[in-house]
Amino acid sequence: MSELTELKCEACNIDAPLVSAEEMPALLKDIPQWSKVTRDGIDQLEREFTFRNFKLAWAFANQVAELAEQEGHHPAILLEWGKVSVTWWSHKIKGLHKNDFICAAKTDGIAPE
Repeated sequence: MSELTELKCEACNIDAPLVSAEEMPALLKDIPQWSKVTRDGIDQLEREFTFRNFKLAWAFANQVAELAEQEGHHPAILLEWGKVSVTWWSHKIKGLHKNDFICAAKTDGIAPE
């Protein structure tokens, strides 16, 4: 498991730094099942989790919501039958902050294997 899971999100202000191009490869290496995507010019981290049925997917989406509340950092969560898509990015700075990588790693930590 990534050491990112040991970190806690910090308050992200509008002037917080985006993850730099130099930092990005090492952080992505710590969360290999996540993809960096760009939507409307904003870099985001995204991963799809699959489940045997809707109730298991729903329970996982609720766990991600609890994680988000604990960290004070909130993703986009799309719940479908047997599938949950989670997308992390920092809204205030319109891109990726270390918080997003911390939360992605912690999301992996609560995902069933």
